[in-house]
Amino acid sequence: MKDDLAIARSVKLRKIVDLAKERLGIDADDLEPHGHYKAKLSSALVKRLESRKDGKLILVTAITPTPAGEGKTTTTIGLADALNAIGKKAMVCVREPSLGPCFGVKGGGAGGGHSQVAPMEDINLHFTGDFHAVSIAHNLLAALIDNHIYFGNQLGFDIRRPMWRRVLDMNDRSLRSIVNGLGGTANGFPRETGYDIVAASEVMAILCLSSSLIDMRDRFKQIIVGYTRENKPIRAGELNAQGAMAVLMKEAIKPNLVQTLESTPTLVHGGPFANIAHGCNSVLATRTALKLADYVVTEAGFGADLGAEKFVDIKCRKSGLRPSAAVLVGTARALKYSGGAKIEDVNNEDTKALMQGMANMDRHVGNIREHYGLPVIVALNRFGSDTDRELDMIKKHLGEQGVEALVCTHFANGAKGATELAKSMVKLIDTKPGSLKFVYEDADPLWKKIGKVAKSIYHASEVVADTAVRNKIEKFQEDGFGNLPICIAKTQYSFSTDPKLRGAPSGHVFNVRDVYLSAGAGFMVVLSGDIMTMPGLPKKPASDNIDIDANGEIVGLA
Repeated sequence: MKDDLAIARSVKLRKIVDLAKERLGIDADDLEPHGHYKAKLSSALVKRLESRKDGKLILVTAITPTPAGEGKTTTTIGLADALNAIGKKAMVCVREPSLGPCFGVKGGGAGGGHSQVAPMEDINLHFTGDFHAVSIAHNLLAALIDNHIYFGNQLGFDIRRPMWRRVLDMNDRSLRSIVNGLGGTANGFPRETGYDIVAASEVMAILCLSSSLIDMRDRFKQIIVGYTRENKPIRAGELNAQGAMAVLMKEAIKPNLVQTLESTPTLVHGGPFANIAHGCNSVLATRTALKLADYVVTEAGFGADLGAEKFVDIKCRKSGLRPSAAVLVGTARALKYSGGAKIEDVNNEDTKALMQGMANMDRHVGNIREHYGLPVIVALNRFGSDTDRELDMIKKHLGEQGVEALVCTHFANGAKGATELAKSMVKLIDTKPGSLKFVYEDADPLWKKIGKVAKSIYHASEVVADTAVRNKIEKFQEDGFGNLPICIAKTQYSFSTDPKLRGAPSGHVFNVRDVYLSAGAGFMVVLSGDIMTMPGLPKKPASDNIDIDANGEIVGLA
């Protein structure tokens, strides 16, 4: 069987200028090509499209991630390809992959099999330079802070307290906690600090939530970069950093146009993680796609508890976007793992573990329907080891709840493998469109917002935090930040904060380890459990398999 890279190379891509004109009606003058097969959309085009009517937005999310894999991105791509195949005008909107996971444990983020966005190598490796721009803008701000302190510290930074950390787009655990400024007074002042991965940067979050270049510049001004000894926040605007940061980001804010292997136009833009950030592609890309197509298929990172909740409570709340329906992706393999099967046994038929694992899918279905207000179809991403008996059991179980479940084979068969899903989704939107609900209200206090998400979405019995953390939350509330949404940073592998607790646990304690403001992005981050904002590489990283041959052809990238 061909690997993803071989499949991608076997397809002759359309020139991006031709694809844009024929499929979207976009003239060459409104494109800024990066080679033959990828281009940025001009800001003038994005502005002109604002008066057009919106298409329908479809959210793709998933059950709790497992080592067995679910296939959320491939389903997103396969569904859009299938919508076009049945005569609808559809586009895809997904995030840009981070280099950290590409060389770590997860691999690339361009889909797989016959449901990929291309050029796959470019998208996974540097792409159009957006991640580089984010890291440079972020690290410029860090340098300006240190420079300000070096030349007198007029703003009164309390150097004993955490300040704006630097970022790097690679998994590197040794950079989580460092000491900088060593080597004497000429090199600044020694202090404890550290690095986060670029996807966790507030600059990335701002990029993905901004409506324009000027909106992004204004948000940069609001970034809290440190505090005085009197506990007064110091913002990036006080360092006059916003202009230079916006200059570095002026190209990055333009959505990137590529295509699927079946020539479906795709916007790949922005890449925050859903376990440590809001996990959605840019608002600007999603809005633009909705003006260009009748159906737009997008995804929210990780499961429907973590990614979809943030998609609803942060992205939709802040942007006014309203999805019409959702697709919940699951597999028999993943359900068996959630039901207690060992990872090495998930390819074997095990109806007992399968039905125990269904509790996880039921929880996600309930969250989508009851708490987000969206109708949902379950896409069963079929693997070769799945048995008809297992798949029939899943469909029967969901059917008893009034939820349609469809077996999909888009990974192996492209659009043909998701045709029934596409037809059912169109019918669902036409007959039972969603009415989006938020988990909490803007007016709810910050602590109450945390409690509502923890108890209603994660089914925790209580939320706990030590006195220092509670005091920080109360101070944010008093300082006028109480109307902000919350962004919970936690493990993606469980409804609880314990990644080893599989299935659909209830009654667990939700521990809030720390909180901090992303005032420019417009939310409060809630750190829970042992989540890290700088991942580490696994014992055998994906980079072991990546190489290049004498002809310059990349091998081993997945």
